Amino acid sequence: MEGQNRADIYPGLEVGIVLKKNQRSGTITEGFVKDLLTKSAFHPHGIKVRLEDGQVGRVKEIYD
Repeated sequence: MEGQNRADIYPGLEVGIVLKKNQRSGTITEGFVKDLLTKSAFHPHGIKVRLEDGQVGRVKEIYD
């Protein structure tokens, strides 16, 4: 599942994000959502979130 719709993402959800420094390589960082930072309902590059460990990036994968 992709992380482009804000309605699909909520605090506590396990996701894979791409950090700003890893945008070229596309390296995925896994963690649990703490805060949603994107206000719009949809973003083509993924909703920006803050993980519980403080890292910020755009959601590329949602894990069930």
